[in-house]
Amino acid sequence: MLLPWLASLLCLLLGYVGVSPALQAEVERPAVRQIPLRSHSLASPFLDSDMQSRYFEFGEDTIVRADQYIRLTSDRQAQSGWLFSRMPMTATNWMIEIEFKVHGVGHLHGDGMAIWLTEERARPGKVFGHTDNFNGLGIFIDTYKNSRPGVVFPYVMAMLGNSSVSYDQDHDGKDNEMAGCSARGIRGTDTVPKKIRMTYYQETSLKVELQYKAENEWTECFETESFKLPQTAYLGFSAHTGELTDNHDIISVSSYNLHMRQNTGSSRSSDKGSKAKAKPYNPGGDKERGSWRWFLLKIVLFGIVVGGGYVGYTMYRASKRGSRF
Repeated sequence: MLLPWLASLLCLLLGYVGVSPALQAEVERPAVRQIPLRSHSLASPFLDSDMQSRYFEFGEDTIVRADQYIRLTSDRQAQSGWLFSRMPMTATNWMIEIEFKVHGVGHLHGDGMAIWLTEERARPGKVFGHTDNFNGLGIFIDTYKNSRPGVVFPYVMAMLGNSSVSYDQDHDGKDNEMAGCSARGIRGTDTVPKKIRMTYYQETSLKVELQYKAENEWTECFETESFKLPQTAYLGFSAHTGELTDNHDIISVSSYNLHMRQNTGSSRSSDKGSKAKAKPYNPGGDKERGSWRWFLLKIVLFGIVVGGGYVGYTMYRASKRGSRF
């Protein structure tokens, strides 16, 4: 009699707490077809016959070696370079895979490079060569630790700017971090091509993966809950050196529109008109509510276990007494 009651109560509790949004989306996510986005992709020789790029432009100290790379900064002090798409990203759901190389001579290196999806484009500044107080997403590959105890560098982190928040450079963006991971080995060494892959579903998540341990072996850096990017966002790259130096090279960029196809056979494109409005990133908001629900569930489950154990022990004692007579 006890087990059916416990099962019913547990089902009610699970229904109240609900399935996490990421898990629910993973179950409900339809089949995906990758459509190349030529306007946001780059590969050697990078430039056309007029020594220009149709879809990207570059500036500051950036140099292009058509047969190898686009070098944002050379291994020299006080360099800054940028590379930005001429057109904004129009895909609602997308995947971007970048092969890059950060390398140089000596024992100390810096400062790092960044990947951008921001409203601003081609604006040099102090945040890895790009302007501060940006509006949109910045992914930072930080190769030099300024002041962040307990964190192993190089470090990859994401920041979502809203045009008013400044990057905390003195503490390596500690207070700005949305998510991140240590990636020792992502700088230097030619044995494994270094890549970063970002997969974004407007209603679900941003997932960042890294390839640096072995070729075709992807290590998840982080996955966040859904957040809203600016309506107009340009894809860009930038890098900066100060007293410490490094070469920061872009080898290739492959971008894809993720076309969502329902399992029922009907298809729908990933245009904004067919999707519910994604909620903006809210640090701590939904996470705190989810944490509170799971905390409550744990307390109730603990109570059920204790209560069930007590009832079982009482019934066991009663049966033992009955067996004496």
